[in-house]
Amino acid sequence: MHKRITFKGMDHSKPLEDYANEQLERIVHFLKHDRTPINIDLFFEPSRVHAHHKVELRVNSPSYNKISSYEGTDFYHTLDRVIDVMYHELREEKKRHVDEKKMRGRHDDFKRQR
Repeated sequence: MHKRITFKGMDHSKPLEDYANEQLERIVHFLKHDRTPINIDLFFEPSRVHAHHKVELRVNSPSYNKISSYEGTDFYHTLDRVIDVMYHELREEKKRHVDEKKMRGRHDDFKRQR
């Protein structure tokens, strides 16, 4: 699993990076049984004009290709929001895949009964 945190247009912040790694553990834990390669990219980008900063999270794996981004006034709150949305989307897609897999098996059984 490859995890990369990028600070665009700003200096590196060790406390923000530590907090981001701590929050990304939810995503890493969710994806630990997924097939490799798994790439997680997190981008922090401050706004020069507005008080809104952008945080973007990309998850690429054989099963998932998701992007979540959000703008807010505080990097920490924005990061929490992005992680929560991504985790929810990953769970929903996994649930959808499992349900489709179950229905395929049932559909074949119903065909055989007729």
